[in-house]
Amino acid sequence: MTSPDSLPSAADDSAADASAHGPATAPPPALLLVEDDALLSSTLCSVFSAEGLAVTHLADGAAALARLAAHHDHGFALIVLDLNLPGASGLEILAALRQHDRQTPVLILTARGAIEDRVRGLDLGADDYLAKPFVLDELEARVRALLRRHATLQASQQASQQPTPSPGIAPRLTLGSLAFEPLNARFLLADAPLALPPREQRLLGCLIQHAGEPVDKARLTREAFGEEEAVGDNAIEVYVHRLRKRLEGSDVNLRTIRGLGYLLEQTTDGSA
Repeated sequence: MTSPDSLPSAADDSAADASAHGPATAPPPALLLVEDDALLSSTLCSVFSAEGLAVTHLADGAAALARLAAHHDHGFALIVLDLNLPGASGLEILAALRQHDRQTPVLILTARGAIEDRVRGLDLGADDYLAKPFVLDELEARVRALLRRHATLQASQQASQQPTPSPGIAPRLTLGSLAFEPLNARFLLADAPLALPPREQRLLGCLIQHAGEPVDKARLTREAFGEEEAVGDNAIEVYVHRLRKRLEGSDVNLRTIRGLGYLLEQTTDGSA
């Protein structure tokens, strides 16, 4: 495998491609793999290259932190990030990146039982996660999905710099003891403020607007996150699980309807 120091940057790849093929040929999407396991990283570099991606590999957390922490224009379309790294942890790298870059999708690789690390990673702004050991086909599918969402977001931003106003914003939406005030971006549960992390708030905001009808993952992702960032299916499931726990004991329930999606509903007995 080529050493990290000798790998070309995404900008170098773009320049070389333009020189060889002319401006009509678009450069391949650039992927950064941050993984210290030599055998796994070698395999993943081969897999991603076969998918047509321009792969940069870093095995040291400190090097990745330096590469991503201060560079707004790093040039990567996707970052695959291990959490247990020498020099700096994956969570440190993710936190530093999200200080200035909320859009580049990040897929974190975690140990099978590291539930807290997965939750922490999602809270810091990761878009999806995959637990080791994993099946390569699943990893490839998740990478393709995140790249598609990122490309769609970029195309949407380039098509129009003017945000589309939201028509008819209701001053207050209610479902049982749960209330949402869109103008203030505030939730209340039994008249008490319900403090939520930003992503959970956007997710619940979408669900309460469709209260009483099931919302599938694709629509939920598109309406809650599609205009800002890519979010994986695993992340959606974690946020839904956490919202259920926050609503426990109230008269509002978040239910999974197999094949249809998630349904936010008022219960009749006051127990969710």
